[in-house]
Amino acid sequence: MQARSLMRLTSAAIVGALALTTFGCSDTSPHPTAPAARAELLASDAELAASDVAGYRLYQFRSEEDPTFAGDPTVCPAAPFVTNVRLNASLYATNTRSSDGLTMNESSRKIGTATACVRITDPTFPPGKQEAFYVAFDTPAGRFTANGTCALVSNDVPQSHIVLAGCNLRIIGAPAGFVGGEATSASIFNPARIAGVNTGSYWTLLVYGDPAKASS
Repeated sequence: MQARSLMRLTSAAIVGALALTTFGCSDTSPHPTAPAARAELLASDAELAASDVAGYRLYQFRSEEDPTFAGDPTVCPAAPFVTNVRLNASLYATNTRSSDGLTMNESSRKIGTATACVRITDPTFPPGKQEAFYVAFDTPAGRFTANGTCALVSNDVPQSHIVLAGCNLRIIGAPAGFVGGEATSASIFNPARIAGVNTGSYWTLLVYGDPAKASS
């Protein structure tokens, strides 16, 4: 997949002093708000719960830099490590082509926000290096908090100073009814702010339990 099709998830602070920074959003088209998405989710929740025979739910969405979102200041102090980069993002639902799964629409609807906390220990981003990562996803289903590491895959694809990575996180906080799960990503980081390269992640959240049964 071309680099420009991956989500934005990086920080200008990585270049230089590794100071705190925010995500930035290149998509200027209007998106329905999270409350609208939540209303849709609640309307179909009973039907979804009835078909949830496997005992888990799978959420997939894209995160993208959003300079208009200041992030939740309570998230990073809760991380189990010292944070030197904070990433603030908006979350978007995506659409794929049924014939082969190719992503055709990367931002069909805005569904929430994310505040991520990172500890960067090597600004050269050597392949194979793992960096600590902690994130809170605020979605129509509620807040999912996850902790783990992001493994650096390469720092020269599709060109030098573009960093590809994959995050593997354990979900340690979730809405009532869920008992945990995992959050994984395909991510691209653009610490050099090279023009034309989007930075961010495609996220998959696999969570066990059923919030519809929390009060039963």
